[in-house]
Amino acid sequence: MTTSSILLKTLKGEQTERPPVWFMRQAGRVLPSYMKIKEDYTFWQMMQNPEIAAKVTLLPVEDLGVDAGILFSDILVIPYALGMGLEFNDSGPLFDQPLAFRENPLYGLKPDPAKLNYIYSVIDEIKRTKSPDTPLIGFCGAPLTVLLFMLQGLGRKGEFPEAIKFMYQNKETTRQLIEIVTDLSIVYALGQIDHGVDVFQLFDTHAGLIPFDLYGELFMPSIRRIGDAVRDKGIPFIFFPKGLGTGIAHISPDYCDFLSIDWQTSLETARKLVHPKIGLQGNVDPRLLYASQPEIEKALQPYIEFGMNNQNWIFNLGHGFMPGISFENAKFLADWVKRTDWKR
Repeated sequence: MTTSSILLKTLKGEQTERPPVWFMRQAGRVLPSYMKIKEDYTFWQMMQNPEIAAKVTLLPVEDLGVDAGILFSDILVIPYALGMGLEFNDSGPLFDQPLAFRENPLYGLKPDPAKLNYIYSVIDEIKRTKSPDTPLIGFCGAPLTVLLFMLQGLGRKGEFPEAIKFMYQNKETTRQLIEIVTDLSIVYALGQIDHGVDVFQLFDTHAGLIPFDLYGELFMPSIRRIGDAVRDKGIPFIFFPKGLGTGIAHISPDYCDFLSIDWQTSLETARKLVHPKIGLQGNVDPRLLYASQPEIEKALQPYIEFGMNNQNWIFNLGHGFMPGISFENAKFLADWVKRTDWKR
């Protein structure tokens, strides 16, 4: 099937005049239109209302002019579907009792895929309302990041000390939890694909919190399983292991089609480390967008040479939009990508 989508063309290895652009956390508080909707709904209500969630998914396409929408949802829908009590408030997600503090962490985890059905209804509504030329990116959280929240909850979430302590002290139980999370994540990914997502991204926001040797031992097999399930359906698979550092050199084409690079590793370094058959995505430091537009444009200049020499690259951030970034600067960034001469 032919496509006019610059994102899908890039993912297929076709030549394009510029890199495609979309942003992690693009459907959020950076958009005034999102904040207006949020006045009337909680985050949880927005996620569970197909009309509202579909509208929010597509807001960045309309407001920022990005080349794709990404499903408006959350990585913690998997623990919710495993039976963990979950609420969202203004400070973030709250579990009724994180697993690391339970006498038997495995007890009570009962996968219920039906608890994910509302998300498929959202996808159906997005497909009904979006332009045929706008691809939809589906996603879920990778097992490490999801498990850190399940084990410790929000807490001191930056480093998750209690969760990582649990992993070292209870490696066999950790393996069992990884399998439970992975199995349901595969069901969830395939459900999204069945309902029409065009691309799938696996987010491992906290991949860098443990040594790569331990990450490779415990979590890479699950990355492979999820990626295989997605790619077997003919859907491009993007993997984002934030903070993995030089561990990205160990990610072969068997694991993903594109690798999203964080802002801590330059694209030039990443391109040398990562197998040439794997495309790259990223990696603007989102905090750059606190600067003035002339400073932003100056800092972006090195990307032009990279984009000229690398067709298999998607322009994105090295992580999501941060609180307090202005809509004007986000729009400036998207516009810059589209008006720049990439010398291709």
